[in-house]
This record gives sequence, C-alpha cells and structure tokens, in this order.
Amino acid sequence: MGEDDQYADMLREDVRLLSEANGTSMEEAFFARVTDTITGSGEIDALEYFHHRGTQQSGIRVDGWGGDPRKSKQLTLLVIDHADDPDAPTLTGTELNSQFKRPLRFLKAALDEDWRNRLEETAPGFELADMIAARWSSVKKIRLLLLTDRKLSSRVDGRDMTEFMERPVSYSVWDATRLERIESSTMGREDIIVDLDQHGGALPVLPAHMPESPYKAYLAALPGPVLASIYDRWEARLLEQNVRVFLQARGNVNKGIRKTIEEDPSMFFAYNNGITATAEAVEIEERDGIPMMTRLTNLQIVNGGQTSASIHAALRSGKDLSKTFVQMKLSIVDAEKAEKIVPAISRYANSQNRIAAADFFSNHPFHVRMEEISRRLYAPAKEGNFTQSRWFYERARGQFADRRSRLTPAQRRKFDLEHPRAQLFTKTDLAKAEMTWRGRPELVSLGAQKNFAHFAHTIGKEWEKRDETFSEEWFRNAISKLIVFRKTERIVSDANGSWYTGGLRANTVCYAIAKLVHDVAERGQSLDLHLIWNSQSLPEPLIDILDQYGEAMHAHLLSPPAGGSNPTEWAKKKACVDAAMKTELDFRSDLSDMLIGTAERRQRTAEGRRDQRVVSGIEAQAAVAEIGSAEWVCLRNWVRSSGMRLTHSEDSILEAATRLRLRPLTEAQSIKAIAVMERAQSQGYRSPDAG
Repeated sequence: MGEDDQYADMLREDVRLLSEANGTSMEEAFFARVTDTITGSGEIDALEYFHHRGTQQSGIRVDGWGGDPRKSKQLTLLVIDHADDPDAPTLTGTELNSQFKRPLRFLKAALDEDWRNRLEETAPGFELADMIAARWSSVKKIRLLLLTDRKLSSRVDGRDMTEFMERPVSYSVWDATRLERIESSTMGREDIIVDLDQHGGALPVLPAHMPESPYKAYLAALPGPVLASIYDRWEARLLEQNVRVFLQARGNVNKGIRKTIEEDPSMFFAYNNGITATAEAVEIEERDGIPMMTRLTNLQIVNGGQTSASIHAALRSGKDLSKTFVQMKLSIVDAEKAEKIVPAISRYANSQNRIAAADFFSNHPFHVRMEEISRRLYAPAKEGNFTQSRWFYERARGQFADRRSRLTPAQRRKFDLEHPRAQLFTKTDLAKAEMTWRGRPELVSLGAQKNFAHFAHTIGKEWEKRDETFSEEWFRNAISKLIVFRKTERIVSDANGSWYTGGLRANTVCYAIAKLVHDVAERGQSLDLHLIWNSQSLPEPLIDILDQYGEAMHAHLLSPPAGGSNPTEWAKKKACVDAAMKTELDFRSDLSDMLIGTAERRQRTAEGRRDQRVVSGIEAQAAVAEIGSAEWVCLRNWVRSSGMRLTHSEDSILEAATRLRLRPLTEAQSIKAIAVMERAQSQGYRSPDAG
C-alpha cells in the first residue's frame, strides 16, 4: 500500500469514527475532521458548518461559511464533495465548475427577500441567508472553498477569478492531496512564498551581517503599497508566531498610524518604529551593484503587526500610500531552528512591553508535559473491556499517523489497541474543552484557532505562576472534561428531530456544559471528574441533565435580542453568556452521587501539585546529570565573564553542579540549576557542543 493510500484510508477511518461517535452525517463529520487543518493553515480564521440544499432543479447548495464580512470585508462560502470511496475518480475541471456554481446560486437566492421569507426561520439556511443579506453592503470580495476527499485532476492547475455583482470571486480547493501535504508538514502549514515581483517589484536591501557570519540579517525600506499587498495576500499567516499580535492586532487600525498616513505620509518612516520580521530563506540578486531582495520564504512579522494591519486597512479604504515607507529589520532563520528562534526574536523585539510567556506558545513546555503524561499514563479499562488504553495527545500535527506508520503490522495492531483513534486529541480539542469548563463559551464559539490563542494566553500565564498545577491530576481532569464534551456533542446530534433544529451544534454544546458547571459551582460543588476518568464514560443522570441543558441553551441561542445579531454572532458575545448563566434551571435528574465539595476539589489539586513537584525534581536531577560537570564548568565561567547576576543560593548551586562526580545535587537544587541554565541561554549563553 502506498503512502497516498495510507492517508486516504486514515482519512476515511477518521470520518467514519467521527460520524458514529457524534451521530452526524458523513459530510458533517468530514467537515469536522478537516476544519482544523484548514483554519490551522491560516487561509481562514474560522469555518461554520451550515448545510442547506435546495431542490435538484435549483442547483442550490451550501455547506458552510467563514469570517464576519463586517470585519474582513470578505464573504467565504464552502461546499463539500465527500465520496467516501477508495476508487473515486479524480475531480475534473467540469465537476469543479459544477460544484462552485452551487454556493453562488445560494448567494444569489440569499439576496432575494422573497426566497428568504419562504425558508423556516429555525433552519441554518435561513440564518446564513439572513446574515448575508444584512451584511452584503460590507462585502468587497467573495471566496468559495471546495472541500473534498477526492483528488483534484492533475489537468486542473487553477481557476481564474470571476465577478459576482461587481465583486471579485476567488476559488480554493482543499482536496485529499492538499490535506495530506498540510498534515504531513512539520509546521502544519503551506509555505508562504512571497515573490516580490507580484507585489510591486524587487527591493534594495542593506546586509546587516558579516560575510562569514552564520546568521544573516537585512535592513530595507518597504513602500507602503508593497507591505499592504503582501498583507492582503497572507494576512494572519504573517502573524502566527506571535500570539499577542494574533489576538490583538489583526484588522485593528491604530489612530496615530492612520493620522500619519492621511496627513503626513512622507514622515511615516521617521515616526513609526517599523516592523521586525523573520524568514526561512531569502533570494538576493545583484542589480547594477545593488543587492535586491526578490523572494522570501515563510515570512513572519514578529513585531509590527498593528503597523502592517493599519497600512493594509488604509489601502482598502482607498488611501494614497505612494509616499509611505516602513522600515524592516529582517532576520533569516532556517526551518529547523524557526520554532525556537522566531518566538525568541519576538520576545526581545517586544521587550519595551511586558509580554507573558503565553505569547510565544508554539513550543511551550506545557505541551511537552502533556505529551509526556499522555504517553505513559494508562486510562482505566472501560466496562466490559480487559485492555487499558491511553489518550494520545498530538502536540504537533501528524504525530499519531507518523508514529503508527513506522510500526510493523503486529506492532500496529498492539498500538491500535493501546491508542484507539477515538482517544486521539489535539491542542485545539483540549482548548475547547478547557475554555468551556472555565465558563468561556463565547470564546469557544469564535472558532478553534481564536479560542486556542486565548487558551494559550491563559495557560501560559498560569504556567509562569505555578507550573506544578499542570500535573497528572490536571491531565486526568482534562480528559474527563473532553469525555463530557464529546458525549454532549453526541447528545445534541441525537436530539435532532426533537429539540435540536440542526444548527448551532458547536455553540449549543459549549453553552450547555458551561451552564451546568456554573450552576453546580453556584451550589458550592463541582462535578466529580475522578468518577468520569475511572469509568471513561458518563452516568445516565448526567447524560439526562446534559440533554436538558442542551435543550435550554439551544433555545437561548436561537433567541438573540430583538434587533440584535443572528444566533451565531450572538453566541460569540459576553452578553449572551451572562444571559445564559442567569437562566433558571432545576436538575431533572439526581446528580448528588456525581458531585464533590470545593474543599475536596482543592485537596485533589494540591495533591496533584505535590506529585508534580516530585516528578519535576526527578526529571531535573536526570537533566543535570546528563548535562555533566564539564558543561556546568563552562556555564559557571560564562556567568562570571558576562556579569550575569545570580543570587548567593544560585551561585552556590552552580558551583556544586561543577562537582557532580563528588556529590549529586538534590531535587530542589537541580530545579534551580536548570533554571539558571535556561536564564543564561536566554541571555546569550551557548553550549560549546552547540557550535
């Protein structure tokens, strides 16, 4: 079996599993399976599943949309082509044209008031059509996506932009080949290739490195139209290594920057701090003796996101950028080192503002710890089973498939028993369950990527304050929350035809759980997550109450304030959460056996922290020993020559580390020694072995 077949088989297996587990159609399960891949690629922030199919004669169909046209000025519609067939033929250009006509027909119908009025108000198609009609004046561009598990014919190499009602229409296909390429890539992203000839032409640069230096850097003056054009093409993809920028800068227009552009554009270069950027590769050509930058690979703006967004906003609003220039400091960082070095550059470039460690979350130790716990901790066997299994935390995209693919058939069967695909979970899965439990369903409703950014920011700050909180106890509780989340998804789907109308499933799930957690806390209690972990399932009373809360929250979401936003947008507002939490509900089943008091919950957390401190101490001792006395001598000498400040205790521990052969450090000493090593590395220390 070839690698292409392996991926296709895995994709079909994943979709079937999701369909069975959540009680959804195969098409919706396919959407759920690939959405994180697409939004994670940076092409679009969020995608919502909204299925509407007209009569066969009308040819109308749409399966979802993405983004708020009021903010992005862009309307994204998608259609799904799910074959679930290993022998399915490739997707031809003729079929492609037919598929893309369907959402355009829906768009045309959505703008027809008579057609909208004939739809049921509770139908997802009505909500989407109503949103489009209300925001049509904001739409400047239309993007159509086709999601398919088939492969696009090699004869189809693209599709030119067209127009719809004087608005440009672009087309994008996510087929099995593209999905596989993204999921198998190291960073889970398609490369950003910036060909400057497509954005105004090559730029003169000033090298800022010595010829023999292993590090390369350049200075350049970017014309405003060039930066705006690059940002218009890639947008959030340029900011993904800086969570602070990702959360705060996209689309925001700084008033001071805007004023300078409008009133004194020739002074923009003098007044603005410019941007700090990195790239994995750069192409430089000598033209008339002047080095000219022609091409960049994987450009990242690690400081200056608001400047870039404001320049881009000025372009969209028709402002003249011909006299505007932006200074750029560009560092070239190869792909292997990018994940660690780019966040560090971002940290120091932003040093004028205090930024939490969460802002540099791409390689955070929280993930490493969760991954390590998931690889060694067995979950209790489910009732009726004799085999214990693990929950596999996929810290980096494709880890599960990669590890499985390197096994022999016999080893693979054993791996599958110990790591059921149903117990695979990702960073965004963890973020959805955890932020829901923390009472933030409005953030979860923003979509996987935005919610994860908020999760990263929150966890990063807590890690800085007390990293031992994230223990085996925390991990077990997180899995219990995930079990509740996934079971609630199934509960909502199973209610289709009774209280569930077929839309807003994701929002209904997170609001139902958040409301239940809130109401239990109001009684001074908590759900006993140990019971869920030990049984790996939910008891019937809890299932019944989640069904009750799902029904109540679904009705709440379908009733936004008069004259307000539609249900999907209403779910994203804090006011929606506040109103939901005030809704009075009495448990219709007895939960008393499922609840514990606050004191017991705090005691379990404290015990988990104590256990983690022991584990961390043992790990630190092992790390100190592995580093070795010779390396600690090098570090001590570097500290003394560099003037790095140490406390008396730290200095004594560092001196003791140079004599490991005589006496090993204690666990507490080892933790402090590793902390000194990490601080020195952040200030420029490099191991002699690192070269």
